[in-house]
Amino acid sequence: MRDFQFPGRSPVFATEGMCATSHPLAAQAAVRILQDGGNAVDAAIAGAVLLGFAEPQSCGIGGDCFVLLKPAGEERIIALNGSGRAPAGLSAAALRDRGLIEIGTESVESVTVPGAMDALCRLSEDWGRKGISASLEPAIRYAEAGIPVAPRVAFDWPEAESRLTGAARSFYLDQGRALRTGQIFRAPEQAEVLRRIARQGRAGFYEGDVAEDMVASLRAAGGSHTLDDFAATACTYSEPVSGDYRGHELVEHPPNGQGATAILMLNILSHFDLPALDPMGTQRAHLEAEAAKLAYDARDRFIADPDHTRRLNHMLAPETAARLAALIDPSQAIRQVSRATEAIHRDTVYITVVDRDRMAVSLIYSTFWGFGSGIASDRFGILFQNRGSGFTLREGHPNEAGGGKRPMHTIIPAMLRHNGRVQMPFGVMGGAYQPTGHVRFLTNHLNHGMDLQAALDAPRAFAENGKLGLERGYSDAVAAELAALGHQVVRLDRPLGGGQAIRIEDSGVLIGASDPRKDGCALGY
Repeated sequence: MRDFQFPGRSPVFATEGMCATSHPLAAQAAVRILQDGGNAVDAAIAGAVLLGFAEPQSCGIGGDCFVLLKPAGEERIIALNGSGRAPAGLSAAALRDRGLIEIGTESVESVTVPGAMDALCRLSEDWGRKGISASLEPAIRYAEAGIPVAPRVAFDWPEAESRLTGAARSFYLDQGRALRTGQIFRAPEQAEVLRRIARQGRAGFYEGDVAEDMVASLRAAGGSHTLDDFAATACTYSEPVSGDYRGHELVEHPPNGQGATAILMLNILSHFDLPALDPMGTQRAHLEAEAAKLAYDARDRFIADPDHTRRLNHMLAPETAARLAALIDPSQAIRQVSRATEAIHRDTVYITVVDRDRMAVSLIYSTFWGFGSGIASDRFGILFQNRGSGFTLREGHPNEAGGGKRPMHTIIPAMLRHNGRVQMPFGVMGGAYQPTGHVRFLTNHLNHGMDLQAALDAPRAFAENGKLGLERGYSDAVAAELAALGHQVVRLDRPLGGGQAIRIEDSGVLIGASDPRKDGCALGY
């Protein structure tokens, strides 16, 4: 139990249904859908699409999503891949011939076809109860009327001033300046897009005027995108990947998401006695950093489009983790492992919903970097993601850019299963940090007995690009000891990610938590 004399927040308890996400209005919209007879899918779609206007720097209808779904009355978990593909005309060879060594994060070549709206429409049709029109109604209303900019959103918005170009500046800036806390953000043009989707389903987005606006805007910027690329967009169902840790099964979305990286990290760390360590101490941070270096190197070698991913079984094999764990020296940091590709960012939203029938949804939704590619469609202001910058231009690499391919993705929803029963949908936002965030949250909870809120609140560290970034929650003494082990320690000026979780107790009680690094909350009824 937390000390009630210190600042903090208790987990949220309820019995009928619950939503946890990064903005209160989205959580409220999802719970209202549940109270009005919708199920977890209806509610998750409602909250997720609304987040595109509550947190436009993080997600939007020009982005991608991944979903894990536990149907009501079952314990199986279904994965739905809502990530879009590169246009057919994208060629790594042609980009290399231009002298490029990577795909720029603000380039039109980084824009992959949005996959989220196709996936959300499919999810609603296959698993929802109220239909896509009912799920989109809250977002339509808020896009039209406007949403006050929340403090964390205002903290992130200034980078838009340099990253947004062309029409995007008029849609997402106020006379060339970032919106501030409390200012109202409206997107009436996108409300019209959602009305078309409510009437026509996915065709309202991937065909007709909306698709023509997106394609014309991308081609004017030099893109190879075509109406056929948009019309061909289709999400895919697949089987999740999973791994055991201390008698619990971590279930992750398969490639092209990086969920296997979290499983590998846990497999590596299972060779060390983490529960015996100080949860805020030097040795735990050191071991996590070393495991991350090794697991992320494997990620960058193996994870790509599902049709091109190589040696996933090898990555998840216990023998692989054992060999990597043997490389870790508890008394000395190894040098940064070489990486085949970089895909670092911090802007994503996550939402989880559990309904009264115990259908559970774990959904993550993003335009990748803050405000995506910085390019928006001229008429409707649809901001395009820059997921294509997650490709590599290395010839022969499984994640080499190519027409019709899906890039390696950082966003990963998760669930935890115990004794065959789904116990907890959860997610941690933050781009490349996400596998480390999953590991940190789970080990806080499983190894150290922290409740869900405390497990999210606890300070975080992340090893990337040869440095070990520490949040301010780590003491100066721990920072000095990590430096003495050979880590190049830096104090972070921004928080690492954000997260949400809902635990489904055997008693039927739901326990929810939401990360203080974002503006959101868990709400139940």
